[in-house]
Amino acid sequence: MRLSSPRIMPLNDAEWTDEQRELLTRGNPQRVLNIFRTLARHIDFYRRWLPFGNHVLLKSTLPARDREILILRIGHLCKSGYEFHQHTAIGKRAGLTDEEIERIKIGPGASAWQAFDRALLQAVDELHRDAFIADATWTAVSERYDSKQLIDLVFTVGQYTMVSMALNTFGVQIERE
Repeated sequence: MRLSSPRIMPLNDAEWTDEQRELLTRGNPQRVLNIFRTLARHIDFYRRWLPFGNHVLLKSTLPARDREILILRIGHLCKSGYEFHQHTAIGKRAGLTDEEIERIKIGPGASAWQAFDRALLQAVDELHRDAFIADATWTAVSERYDSKQLIDLVFTVGQYTMVSMALNTFGVQIERE
């Protein structure tokens, strides 16, 4: 975590407007995460961002395990403790092992990666570094992914780069269990 306290406080339940309550409790009314409580302070933004974020996380054409490799790697590269923490649990549900999650921090150069996983990690590193996927990496991921999946790959990394920047800058804190 880059900040030990929020710069923008997450909304507490008593502060919610009717619109915020409806949007925040739509998915899981029992537990509303700090990311959503914080972003809902700008309800117009939140209302418009949510469909895109839901596509990337829940409706994209990427296999869940692959998606989580992408998200965890970009979260790590962006030094987003909140993002990496949240997606560690999601990644495990998607089939990633503890060992793989640790290797994601090392990146594509870590030993034991299968060729395709290495290519996914390389794509994230290249997008982060150059805002571009090099030809060799593009060819490697194109061997398995169709055009829809390639589009989802780029926008997954882009979405979670943007979210990581927001989480880091706003000081969104990991939920207390």
